[in-house]
Amino acid sequence: MQPIQLFALASRQAEWLQVRQQVVTGNIANANTPKFHAKDVTPFQAVLDNSDVGMARTDPAHFSGSDFSDNTDVRVEEAALNQEIGVQESGNTVALEQELSKAGEIQREYGMNTALVSSFHRMMLMVVKR
Repeated sequence: MQPIQLFALASRQAEWLQVRQQVVTGNIANANTPKFHAKDVTPFQAVLDNSDVGMARTDPAHFSGSDFSDNTDVRVEEAALNQEIGVQESGNTVALEQELSKAGEIQREYGMNTALVSSFHRMMLMVVKR
């Protein structure tokens, strides 16, 4: 029997969301700081691509991959310049609307992550009960 990697993947995404939430809140906190440049983290898809998450392959047309490993790298980098506001007179590049949108996105992804883990956990408990 192969190990169930959903919990490891969900944990990894929760860690990524935590880092992204810290970066976004830092951006919001520094919205009025002169010469502060907005930051963001690498997309979770890049984290997945680097981690080689393995999926069960029951058909040759399915994606292939190897086992999950924790050697992924979540990097904080300078965010792309928002074309609506550009660089403000103070040299700041934080767009509050964009940062608040990211905060809402993070909250939705946390909710989805928790719901998936909870559902999978209930399914496992139902199997064990039988």
